[in-house]
Amino acid sequence: MKLIFVGDPMCSWCYGFGKQLAEVQGGFPELSLDIVVGGVGAGATEPLTLAQREFRLGHWSRVEAASGLPFDREAFKARTGFVYDTEPACRAVVAARLMAPSIDQLSVFRAIQHGFYADGLDITDGAVLADIVAATMTRLGFPTTAEAFLAVWRERETVAATQEDFLQARRWGISSFPALLLEDGSKLYNLVTGFVGAGELRSLIETSVKALAPDATKQRVRYA
Repeated sequence: MKLIFVGDPMCSWCYGFGKQLAEVQGGFPELSLDIVVGGVGAGATEPLTLAQREFRLGHWSRVEAASGLPFDREAFKARTGFVYDTEPACRAVVAARLMAPSIDQLSVFRAIQHGFYADGLDITDGAVLADIVAATMTRLGFPTTAEAFLAVWRERETVAATQEDFLQARRWGISSFPALLLEDGSKLYNLVTGFVGAGELRSLIETSVKALAPDATKQRVRYA
């Protein structure tokens, strides 16, 4: 059995949920955790309008209230002509996974999120992502350089693997994030769609692991 977190580093509710998941993950050492990136805004080409910027800031306020996580709103407001393309950040998660399959994927995911939301960095920029992820990988025991990471991030195979993640999420019927799945052999169960706190999340995982089967509160999905 393992958990699968489907999310996007530039989804603010995934930022809040990542903290909750990190808090409870240690209580389930028997469950590994994989991440499938969803590409919520992948391929965007138009700069955010003022209305779109304010819409996101509204979500940030709700996530901050629910999670207690920090947000650098001023850096976001000051960034002119910003295209909210989430593909580069998603691809950074995939690149780290390809470089170090056994790495703690959630730590990489959350480091990228922290760079964007708390530090006000532009994580649509490959060089910025390379600095964040190379430092995180090195801290986690997988030493690399920003240059080496950037080379993998740019590879066609990494682009293709990222697109496959997007497709897999959609094959599973997941179009909103975050989502948490439980894989049990050839079966896949949807445990959570949307933000929940650590206490509720812990209870959901405990109940599902013990049952080893879907109940009335879980939606069963099949592999494509």
